[in-house]
Amino acid sequence: MEFVTKNLDNVGAHIELTRFTAGSVTELHAMLHVEAQGDLFETQFTRLLQAKEALMEMEETKAAKVVFKRYFLSDATNQVPLIEESDVCTISYIQQPPLDGSKVALWLYLQQGTEVSHMNGSTIVKHNGYSHIWTMGLMNTSVDTSYMQTWKTLLSYIDTLKLFDATLEANCIRTWFFVRDVDTQYCGLVKSRKECFVEQGLTPDTHYIASTGIGGTPADPKALVQLGCYAITGFQPEQQRYLYALSHLNKTIEYGVTFERGTLMQYGDRNHIYVSGTASIDNKGEVMYIGDIGKQTLRMWENVEKLLEEGGMGYEDVMQIVVYLRDGSDYEVVKQMFNKKFPNMPLIITLAPVCRPTWLIEMECMAVKEAKNPYPNF
Repeated sequence: MEFVTKNLDNVGAHIELTRFTAGSVTELHAMLHVEAQGDLFETQFTRLLQAKEALMEMEETKAAKVVFKRYFLSDATNQVPLIEESDVCTISYIQQPPLDGSKVALWLYLQQGTEVSHMNGSTIVKHNGYSHIWTMGLMNTSVDTSYMQTWKTLLSYIDTLKLFDATLEANCIRTWFFVRDVDTQYCGLVKSRKECFVEQGLTPDTHYIASTGIGGTPADPKALVQLGCYAITGFQPEQQRYLYALSHLNKTIEYGVTFERGTLMQYGDRNHIYVSGTASIDNKGEVMYIGDIGKQTLRMWENVEKLLEEGGMGYEDVMQIVVYLRDGSDYEVVKQMFNKKFPNMPLIITLAPVCRPTWLIEMECMAVKEAKNPYPNF
């Protein structure tokens, strides 16, 4: 794993980049940050674009293609109409304000050595018989409850998967649910997702999907739920394994929600781990260290570490981290802790309430490690 940090002092921005190569394919994750200089969104966005241009001119990103992008915004409804987007990849725009004081930050996932195309709002990456399907920004505002919006959005995604001869049960690897006013709207999402999953063959006796369900405001004022998804076709069922870390965590169905703690995907040349949104919780499903942001952060790290270990990895294999805080005033404490533990990691810390009010912090990450498995390379 290669970690690169590039400060663009003339722009007022910086780039955090990880780069991993095995076989003929290179994967890259980049977090782009702009300094808060008291300027308007348009100016900050211009500086972000300059940082993106600098990223694509780096030696490490030569010939790389953007697979997906996520904008973290301070005011999505007013800012999204101002964004002029040149990339045709699938994109997520979500109001989760960066807590460094800026109005916008950007996460990009890029690849070298694969065939990248686009269809119906999805990015499709093809290589060695696999199709990786990234689909972001899904919403449905024809109904007015989080329960029904979740149902209709999932049904729309299921129709998208049919275009690739794929299903939610067999092919979806990772989801993100962003919920407006998570303290009141999350219950409707949970109920709807559970019912939809049962209909699609996802039950406690089969499996669920790695996921993050978190506070986040879509740009459309009528949208209560926004969905992002990652699916794969062309793999064998035994290439996928679910991670539980039962010494530290319980199965989510025990407290009524339906997602896997983490998912391991195995290829001939590498393994991937997708860690779901993880917080300070014990193996009975109870919140630990209520009211203490420092101790909650430490326990969260421990829980994620156990999930990574179960998949044969460690923090040295993590490529990016997204951190969600309920209380923005905890930012300085958390930022100092993360800087000390992960000094070079592509990282974004946002204001995004977790689904339980007593959880002060949550994180998610993706990890990759070279491997030799009896399957086609990535």
